[in-house]
Amino acid sequence: MSPPESGGRGGPQRIPRPESYRPGPGAPWSRPGVAPVSAVTTSEVRKAFEGTRPLDDSGDPPPDLGLFATLPVELRQTEIRPAAVLCALFDEAGQAEVILTRRSSRLRSHTGEVSFPGGRLEPGETPVAAALREANEEIGLDPASVEIVGRLSPLSTRRNPSAITPFVGILSARPRLRPNQAEVERAFTVPLTELFGPHVFHEELWRGPDGSERSVSFFDVVGDTVWGATAKMLRELLDRIWAARSDPRNHPAPAERGGGPVPLESHDLSALRHPSA
Repeated sequence: MSPPESGGRGGPQRIPRPESYRPGPGAPWSRPGVAPVSAVTTSEVRKAFEGTRPLDDSGDPPPDLGLFATLPVELRQTEIRPAAVLCALFDEAGQAEVILTRRSSRLRSHTGEVSFPGGRLEPGETPVAAALREANEEIGLDPASVEIVGRLSPLSTRRNPSAITPFVGILSARPRLRPNQAEVERAFTVPLTELFGPHVFHEELWRGPDGSERSVSFFDVVGDTVWGATAKMLRELLDRIWAARSDPRNHPAPAERGGGPVPLESHDLSALRHPSA
């Protein structure tokens, strides 16, 4: 059984829900009564990663990860080669859009699932280099056109226990995407404001055989359902943007008008901690 779709959203992806699951609390920006998020630009994406030391050529994380510390992910020990993916964004019509792909039905695993371009590291390759190389191979994205501005939390999945490192990159304009049909069935873009919108995001709590629950995120976009690891990465990105918008340092107090300064709107940031995967 699947949650009801709204406005033709959701896609053909097969979701392996367990028999026992229930709705999760959702993200703070997705809950009833929260004002809709207005247009988001890549400038806000940059701001969401301010305060972290720039990555070096190896892609190693900085010692002070700021908000990363509130989104811990325990990585499993494995002999499988690690992987890296690229969350690439650009501005169009005054708002940021993110590039996603639907994996080819010809692949052996994760067939038809929505993901960021990326793949396993080659011997001697850095995570950043792997993410850029794979984006070039899968959708024809020129590595020289990408400015890496940050890194999301590394994670792993139950089906793929190797570490996956997501990098966030900004493009100066909409790129011409050329999907490699052997790997990518469809390459498409989604505005971040759409992902923030109502009836798009939801969270489920899946109960395992041992009785423990894990959080699974979903984004129902038109024609596809983004879920699992990719949805978790997207949720962290949106959490960061929401947190940056909520930071009073990013909103200077307006000048006094007669009765005094206009109070700043605030949000409860304590809700930004992700449940364990």
